[in-house]
Amino acid sequence: QLQLVESGGGLVQAGVSLILSCATSGSIFSTNAMGWYRQAPGKQRELVATITIGSSPNYNYAASVKGRFTIARDNAKNMVFLQMNSLNPDDTAVYYCMRQVRGLFYWGQGTQVTVSS
Repeated sequence: QLQLVESGGGLVQAGVSLILSCATSGSIFSTNAMGWYRQAPGKQRELVATITIGSSPNYNYAASVKGRFTIARDNAKNMVFLQMNSLNPDDTAVYYCMRQVRGLFYWGQGTQVTVSS
């Protein structure tokens, strides 16, 4: 059973930085991509950032976080990270780690990020 466990969320003030981490079980073999999604209250889950697995990764960022957030991976440790800078209240959401394996999406339980103004 593939598992993903997020950590690093919390309550922060606007303007500060936060790093989210995601540890996954199992081999990275057959993984297409990993990434982060978020869901704010009353809204649909949305893509934040994704990174493909391979020697030349492709990055994809939501327009709202481009230039502020950075996704990174550690294939050897089966981990993915999200560096979040210049946080603002609109970033408040539950952040979910995602792993795509052979076209299927697997999710973590989520970690809450709350940004106060």
